[in-house]
This record gives sequence, C-alpha cells and structure tokens, in this order.
Amino acid sequence: MSAQLTAGVPAPAFSLPNASGDQVSLADYAGRQVVVYFYPKAATPGCTTEACDFRDNLAALKGAGVEVVGISTDPQPDLAKFAADFGLNFPLLSDADHATAEEWGAWGEKKVNGTTLIGTLRSTVVVNADGTVRSAEYNVNAEGHVARLRGELGL
Repeated sequence: MSAQLTAGVPAPAFSLPNASGDQVSLADYAGRQVVVYFYPKAATPGCTTEACDFRDNLAALKGAGVEVVGISTDPQPDLAKFAADFGLNFPLLSDADHATAEEWGAWGEKKVNGTTLIGTLRSTVVVNADGTVRSAEYNVNAEGHVARLRGELGL
C-alpha cells in the first residue's frame, strides 16, 4: 500500500496490456487530459454501473478533450468479455500484479460485506495534459460518480 496521489504531483507512469494484449501507457495520452479510474472486478454490479456510466458519457468527455482509461487486476480475457458484454468503448487495462494500483494509491484495505480485505479501491484520478494530477478521489461510490466528475470538470 502506498500514499494516495494529491493534486499537483506528477502522475506515475504505467504501461499495461489492454483487453487485446496491446500495451497502453500513460505517455500515450501526453498533451491530453485523461481520467484514470481503478475498479475492483469486471462485471460485478458496482463496476458495471461505473463502466457503463463512463461509456454513456464518453462522447461528452471526449468532446471536451478528456480521455478515459479503466484499470483493474482482472486478466485480459475477463476485460475483453466485460468490454464486449457491455459495449465499453474505452481502454480497459490489466494490472495483474496490482503494482500500478499501488503506485497510484488505489490498493489497500477496504470493507466488503462487513469483511476487511486488501484489494483495489474504487478510485478516480484526473491527469492534466502536462501529466500532473488535477484531482484524485479514493473509495468513490460507483452510483452517480461520473455525473459528479463531469460537474467537477465543468462539462
């Protein structure tokens, strides 16, 4: 577990495989604002709500120059199925060893159904075009999160 990111710090670099096995890096988004969100598990209720919400708002986000990338510890085949089943139209990346989640402060202790576990914290980090963190939120609620994020981004 590592420290959570705060506004103004450089976003840690990453290069992870997407659902097709191609490497996607934060550097691929240089010069553009990007929402990097971490979710616990593909095709679970909260993660599906959040992913579909990003999907449904992607045109507005992209229209404002904001890209979206989802990251989980799921293996690539699970990501491919999740994307296909729900028509997800943005990259889903596999952080199988959770090293990126740890670097971004999105790995730690959480309560699930009254049980304390270590795992991915539902987190959203907005990275500015210059690679610095604009905002970082941890343990976000999947429901209504994208609408609130759009408000924060002035969209």
